[in-house]
Amino acid sequence: MAHSHTYAISGSRLVITMALNFFITVIEIIGGIFSGSLSLISDALHNFSDGLAIIITYIANRLSKRPNSYKYTFGLKRAEILAAILNASTLVIISFFLIKEAIERFSTPLEVNGATMLIVATGGLLANVVGTLLLKRDANKNMNMKAAYLHLLSDAVSSLAVIIGALFILQFNIYWIDPFLTILISLYIVRESYLIIKEATDVVMMSVPPEIDIQEVERFVTKTFPEISNVHHVHIWRMNDHDIHFEAHITIGDGLLSKTTALKNQLEHALHERFDLTHCTFQFECQVCENLNLIY
Repeated sequence: MAHSHTYAISGSRLVITMALNFFITVIEIIGGIFSGSLSLISDALHNFSDGLAIIITYIANRLSKRPNSYKYTFGLKRAEILAAILNASTLVIISFFLIKEAIERFSTPLEVNGATMLIVATGGLLANVVGTLLLKRDANKNMNMKAAYLHLLSDAVSSLAVIIGALFILQFNIYWIDPFLTILISLYIVRESYLIIKEATDVVMMSVPPEIDIQEVERFVTKTFPEISNVHHVHIWRMNDHDIHFEAHITIGDGLLSKTTALKNQLEHALHERFDLTHCTFQFECQVCENLNLIY
């Protein structure tokens, strides 16, 4: 029994969001140059990376829906996981570059035109809020969309910070607030991106999903099904955000081998209901393996 998890992501929403980000990128770069604001330019670079991220997101989503083939027997489901790593890694690289620039700006502070900075950042905030709302519905459906959504959300926070900085410059002429905000925004983005990279890397490395305890799975199976005396050689991994695979050797009594079809169906259903395991493969046996370790 396989449970398919496919989600249709709106291409029109992605296109609109991409166009908004590229448009505001141009405006913020021009505004950053004329105002002398590093945080405004950093916001522009983040918006540019957002546009690229959305293109990657859309391509990866299309690839993940391709059918299985003789070469790719699992299909291209992990295209979205690779896209999530690429998008998040891009944000980390950009953030470290901006932190370096901000540190240098502290030693040689420049006067910033707060009025220009405020107007442009406000436009950036509005565009990012619209883009964030467009992608919010799909953000919890897979890691790839979550990474794209994070790009937009971080830029909305970034634009808000730039607006606050512009107000401080206009009111108090505190120019160091510009590089200071750049560093804060960049550190926040690095942290959020790291969490996505870590989770995506765990998927690529076929780690057990964090919400599943293999020993608990073993106890559940042997307690729920008295005819099963042992569960060993267990493997649990995620193919993508939603497809969780489970395979194991199942020891049963000699007289039960002819009844494995019914037992298999019951076991698959129970594991799906209890642990959300979507693809199960069992090898039923009667004391065949010498090594009965849970992990082998």
